[in-house]
Amino acid sequence: GGLHAGANYVDISEVRNQLRSIVGVSNNWRDHQQAMKDRESLSSLLANQQENLPARRMKDSYIEILLPLGSQPEMREKYINVYNSVRFGRLLEDLDSIGVLICYTHTKNEALQRSPLSIVTALVDKIDMRKKVVYPDRDIKFTGNVSWVGKTSMEVKMHMFQDHDGVFSPVLNATFVMVARDPENKRPAFVNPLIPEGPEEEELFKQGELNKTKRVEISTASLLKMAPTAEERKIIHDIFLNTLDTKTVSFRSRNLPPDSVWMEDAKLKGLEICHPQERNIFNRIFGGFLMRKAYELGWANACTYGGSRPYVVAVDDIMFRKPVEIGSLLYLSSQVCYTENNYMQVRVHTEVFIPETRQHYTTNVFHFTFYSEKCVPQVIPKTYGESMLYLDGKRHFGNAVNGNELHGL
Repeated sequence: GGLHAGANYVDISEVRNQLRSIVGVSNNWRDHQQAMKDRESLSSLLANQQENLPARRMKDSYIEILLPLGSQPEMREKYINVYNSVRFGRLLEDLDSIGVLICYTHTKNEALQRSPLSIVTALVDKIDMRKKVVYPDRDIKFTGNVSWVGKTSMEVKMHMFQDHDGVFSPVLNATFVMVARDPENKRPAFVNPLIPEGPEEEELFKQGELNKTKRVEISTASLLKMAPTAEERKIIHDIFLNTLDTKTVSFRSRNLPPDSVWMEDAKLKGLEICHPQERNIFNRIFGGFLMRKAYELGWANACTYGGSRPYVVAVDDIMFRKPVEIGSLLYLSSQVCYTENNYMQVRVHTEVFIPETRQHYTTNVFHFTFYSEKCVPQVIPKTYGESMLYLDGKRHFGNAVNGNELHGL
């Protein structure tokens, strides 16, 4: 399955342990707090400019990780769902940890016992599913490497394969962006530059550069900043006309067309108390845990909305805006914001509430594309705000369809 020979081969259970030792933190919550204080002294080891750091190649950060669900049955318990397939939320957690480990491999300084860098997930650019079902009793292999580097950020490409009769076949592809910060996780820090070798790697690097430009363009054209296009305005006006009550000839009277659901009735909410158990190596809540919780809520919403088991086909544009502190109350809110035939686009918004200050702040927005085995009702926006969510959902659905043959799953 396109795997390199002679790669660093790591068992999934070792990934978190390796990360702890790279940063120099303990498994114990009390020791952990002291270790974070000790990290402050590592600031002097940071590079003053990127040019002072040795350049790396893509193969330097390449790793292979085994998730031995076939050969170690005792591992299945954590990964299996009621449909006898693998929980996608668990895979999100693994991808997040592996992405960070790849970046630490890229920035490794052999002379130092601990890394002065705090590497955190900035965003999940895209995850494309290549298979509808992941089996809980066959080995899984993750591979990945750094594919593009800025000054302080790194793009990581990861691939997941599953063993089918001795051959590892592709299951999903993922692109994450990680950022390096100082030991106290307060300011950006420089990372080793990346030198692509050969046309294939140059193409990957160029793609990373394009991804960055595209993210800036999407952000600039965001409906929170800019009016929708003429075509989008027409879509919204057509929906509006389609829901007007012809008998009353009033702008206020709205009728729900057949086989449709008002957007306000396509929501599902949840709450998490952020316990120390869910912390990452920097004493904040682990990004993979947030992704799993958001995914599970989005899945449940798609399940209740569509009335049958939904399959995830794509994840895109998950932005980690602010870290989540231990002890926070995390509010999760999911909304089916766009539908097309058998597909649902679900947006999950998470915010933290700090009881002492009574402050709310947004930490993440997640976008998931689900497929249902039967045609789903059409979701209909009523207000202008909902219409913007609908258009945003349509844009994300368009991104998910692009480069991912959804029907081929």
